[in-house]
Amino acid sequence: MMDSLILAGHRLAEALRAENEALAKLDLSRAATLASSKIAASDAFAAAYAAQAKHGMAPEAPVRQAAALLTRRLEELGRENRQLLERAVSLQSRVIETIAGAALPRMTTQGYAPAGTRVGGQRPPALALSARI
Repeated sequence: MMDSLILAGHRLAEALRAENEALAKLDLSRAATLASSKIAASDAFAAAYAAQAKHGMAPEAPVRQAAALLTRRLEELGRENRQLLERAVSLQSRVIETIAGAALPRMTTQGYAPAGTRVGGQRPPALALSARI
């Protein structure tokens, strides 16, 4: 039982490492494709953990030590993954806000000339031309 849990833990660690590597390089499309393998590895680890907890057999010292090392590695990778995901979401939000801000019509200042006529009307609408020759 404990061997299954450790194997599942190593697979989860590898999935987290790969996604963290992509996120650190800001390769968000690759990170997105790796998310499904991370989720599958996480589900397999949770199932192996539940099976181990159900049987409740205490592992021997070397296995216990390997499990403790794996636990620390998973904690570190999980913490790094959360930070990198937060950075990616923040970056994506800023990109979307920038694009949305550029797409909004600009407010132009309007005023009046001495004769009472308006000055500084609306900007002309955007215009796109396409021609084939």
